[in-house]
Amino acid sequence: MITINKKVKGYYMQKDEWKNDSEYCAIVADLLANDTVKKLANYKQHHHSTRLEHSLAVSFDSYKIAKRRGLDYRAVARAGLLHDLFFYDWRTTKFDLGSHAFIHPRVALRNAEKITKLSPIERDIILKHMWGLTLARPKYEESVIVSLVDDYEAVHEFMSPMKVKYDNLKNRVRRISVSK
Repeated sequence: MITINKKVKGYYMQKDEWKNDSEYCAIVADLLANDTVKKLANYKQHHHSTRLEHSLAVSFDSYKIAKRRGLDYRAVARAGLLHDLFFYDWRTTKFDLGSHAFIHPRVALRNAEKITKLSPIERDIILKHMWGLTLARPKYEESVIVSLVDDYEAVHEFMSPMKVKYDNLKNRVRRISVSK
């Protein structure tokens, strides 16, 4: 079973919220059943999440935005799930031909093409999701959405546990000062 532990209120995904959206589930069901995609659960992404959790969050949040904007939400959901389909530790693996930010979209695209047929929009989303760190400009609005949501999720996944620790510490200090 796939579980995502996110505690963001509002527009972004709540824990396992994606499971309650039958249309989203139908769009990505074949990918989630694929053994290659399932392997993403074995890799840490941003310290506090797995690559599968991260990819699901990017996929579902991007899907909601694209759907609201009347865009190709199917392509966004599927490519968002596949955008980080690579199987190495990006913190320790070094490349001769460039940085992880430059290399991994091509690796993810190659891996995605092995498991499913991709539309031109899906290809662009996967290949250009590192826009900002790379010079490859997105061709479609859908690609921009996934790129921006990917950035948001990366920051959120890294910072959320720190905020929880800070809030807990603040509450302990408050209790100590009240008890004196």
